[in-house]
Amino acid sequence: MSREMVLQARGLVKEFGGFRALDGLDLELRRGEVMGFLGPNGSGKSTTIRILLGLLKKSAGDVTLLGEDPWKHAVELHRQLAYVPGDVELWPNLSGGECIDLLGDLRGGLDETRRADLLERFSLDPTKKFRTYSKGNRQKVALVAALASDVDLYILDEPTSGLDPLMEAVFQDYVRQLKADGKTVLLSSHILAEVEALCDRVTIIRDGRTVETGSLADIQQLQQTHFDITTVKSPENLAEMPGVHNYQHSDNTASFQVEPDQLAAVTEAVAALGVTHITSHPPKLEELFLRHYDKQPETATRES
Repeated sequence: MSREMVLQARGLVKEFGGFRALDGLDLELRRGEVMGFLGPNGSGKSTTIRILLGLLKKSAGDVTLLGEDPWKHAVELHRQLAYVPGDVELWPNLSGGECIDLLGDLRGGLDETRRADLLERFSLDPTKKFRTYSKGNRQKVALVAALASDVDLYILDEPTSGLDPLMEAVFQDYVRQLKADGKTVLLSSHILAEVEALCDRVTIIRDGRTVETGSLADIQQLQQTHFDITTVKSPENLAEMPGVHNYQHSDNTASFQVEPDQLAAVTEAVAALGVTHITSHPPKLEELFLRHYDKQPETATRES
């Protein structure tokens, strides 16, 4: 594995009896980047993460994490990574602060200044017993323990589950700081705006296989751009142009999508109609994601 590759999986397979949860999955994570790992429930994300953590043994394929086999070297690897699950269950009779310190000790200690700052910014009382916390506060315990750890890799599986928008903003600020410090993050999230805001690249999986991977900009260039226009002349002839899809219009207002290689021609045709209003945007991550599941978001043909 290249020193620049923190994670490399090729043809990863995991079978549970007759069920194949992973079916040849490919995944790469480079040093210093934030990778979004996307897919709905049942797509294989959690199975992949459990293999990376050394909790499950792969059935076939190749996988290395920080240059090691995660199944054979799980103990050593856990000293170099921090993990936040989407549903946190820790020691019920310990206080939140004791849970944070115990998790930190497993990784060689915490940055005490950052620990104090995180407690304050997440508004978490560390003196309360873990069993008394709400779901959101349980999540904060795991986040404080992870984000205050000085490790090479952060594996975050739905890390903001149960947090309100203000706390999500705190989380995003810290992930940006991790990136600025040269750390590496694998972020599995259903909050697509969070992924768009934080991630350098995304990998989308379906039925245990990788269906798309790359930077958001690169993926968008392969997809259609959405237009909403109002023109002086009728825009109905645009529907017949090559590369135009999902065309809808009412009077002189229209919405449609255009393939990348036809953008110049369509834009020129739109300009000739006498534009009084136009908005356009590349496909949002939500649209890219849902296209792989034979669904279209409700906003796909409306102005955003």
